[in-house]
Amino acid sequence: MRISFYLLVVCLFSACSSINYIGIETYNPAEITFPKDVKRVLIVNNAVAQPENAGYLYKLFGTEQDTARAKADSALYDACESMGKLIADVPFFEDVLLYHDAVRTDGEYLLDKKLSAGEVKELCEETGTDAIISFDRLLFQMDKHIVAFSEGFVRGEIEVKITGVVRAYLPTRDNPLAAILINDSVFWAENASNLVQLEYYLPEPTEALRAAGRYIGTNITPNFVPHWENETRWYYGGMGSRWKEASAYAASDNWEEASMRWRHLYHNSSNWKERARAASNLALYYEMNTQLKEAYDWASKSYDLYEKKKGDKDEYTQLQKLYMGALTNRLRLEEKLNMQFGED
Repeated sequence: MRISFYLLVVCLFSACSSINYIGIETYNPAEITFPKDVKRVLIVNNAVAQPENAGYLYKLFGTEQDTARAKADSALYDACESMGKLIADVPFFEDVLLYHDAVRTDGEYLLDKKLSAGEVKELCEETGTDAIISFDRLLFQMDKHIVAFSEGFVRGEIEVKITGVVRAYLPTRDNPLAAILINDSVFWAENASNLVQLEYYLPEPTEALRAAGRYIGTNITPNFVPHWENETRWYYGGMGSRWKEASAYAASDNWEEASMRWRHLYHNSSNWKERARAASNLALYYEMNTQLKEAYDWASKSYDLYEKKKGDKDEYTQLQKLYMGALTNRLRLEEKLNMQFGED
């Protein structure tokens, strides 16, 4: 089953019905699909660390400090290591290795330099791996500002902007399999009664870059392995004993019993709204059981009732249209996920 149980978030009650919003986790494929024979992956640092005095602006009470320095070499390693650990934690590849040395020896840190086909083959042969994930460029722009308030209080802010390129390589291809462009940032803000105290709260410049490296390594991992994502769903409640029983069962994770009552309401109610809501709830039940085609069919039944009775612009019609779109996307992703796991 590729979906976790839910957490009840909020209930919105009206005189005769309710919408209960829940959070679910859906299992999604990696953005990049490797060939089925790729079992062992090598993480490589092919980027050049920027100089200590590059990409760091520090203003103290409005005055730029010309002594600002921050080392980025450890941040590059941290990006590779954090990504490698997370990829290894996912039961997808048989093994994930981290290459012990930086590949490039030049000092052109601004240059995005791909691994050559020869380098890819050599690295794979040396390590016994089938594919390479390489940071080909990783740059940091850090801005630190400290300002004064009344009565001696100070505020410090650090923003690290991260740009770069990560590529996937195969030894059987002359060109990269895929490229991921990085454009992200991390931010810190702290208040203190004086400068000395503030320095305890804010990270040191080099540590700020390392934290940014770990963050970006973690953040791009879903591009390479299947992963969980949080989404929001809902189910309808209503007046009457069957509605209340169904909601109670749903709230206690007993979806099977809830579905039996929703099915009875759909087939036996003369009220079109009750039938539409019951159909929508049954769609959620089937989605919870990873029966996505059945879920889409029931969501369509609900949408058709709302659209026929209330029109396409009605808020409930639009809500069901949104749900159908989410299920359509999940069906598409399920096909890709099965392909990545080698399933028919």
